[in-house]
Amino acid sequence: MKQILVYSDSLSWGIIPTTRQRLAFDERWPGILETTLTGKNYPLRVIENCLNGRRTVWDDPFKRGRNGLTGLEQVIEMHTPLALVVLMLGSNDFQSIHNNNAWHSAQGLRTLIYTIQHAAIEPGYQHPQILMVIPPLPQKAKKNMQEKFQGAESKVSGLSEQYQRVAKEMNCRCFDANQHITTSKLDGIHLDKDQHEVLAKALADFLITDNCLIESLK
Repeated sequence: MKQILVYSDSLSWGIIPTTRQRLAFDERWPGILETTLTGKNYPLRVIENCLNGRRTVWDDPFKRGRNGLTGLEQVIEMHTPLALVVLMLGSNDFQSIHNNNAWHSAQGLRTLIYTIQHAAIEPGYQHPQILMVIPPLPQKAKKNMQEKFQGAESKVSGLSEQYQRVAKEMNCRCFDANQHITTSKLDGIHLDKDQHEVLAKALADFLITDNCLIESLK
């Protein structure tokens, strides 16, 4: 059975907008992706490593352990063998505490990709392929996200273009979630339940139609 690692933040953890509650595994997109692909005769396991507030390469001054680079190499090693790493990060790079733009965040993704590609893994295993998922762009933050993400909708200008450039330069696949889903109107940041299903189904179709990726999952 092949394994996919999802390395992400609250958008994949499944936080319910305006709450601190979580969708069930079969309601959030990693779980739906597993069910969908298994149902299409690709038996696999989706491993979630999703942490609320995780950045690409920046620390959270208020909570420890939110730097996505910290421990990433060990995460890859502990779950080896991996067929694929789905990397969906970046939204938290634009919290109001950070003065980042799209280029900064893309360089953070570049660092994470390089780390995955060069992680120390057991002899005889191959490094996993990487699928970069461009997260849905934040809207104007509302309610409990208003202060934390103030101005994020402006900072992300050019995000898709910057991420796609890095993906091409680092020789990994890229999937733009903005072509399929949007962030919730309730808080402007997270995903409504129906968007998890849409994202999972779109990702499954993308994987199946990408000859290189689907071969790694057989």
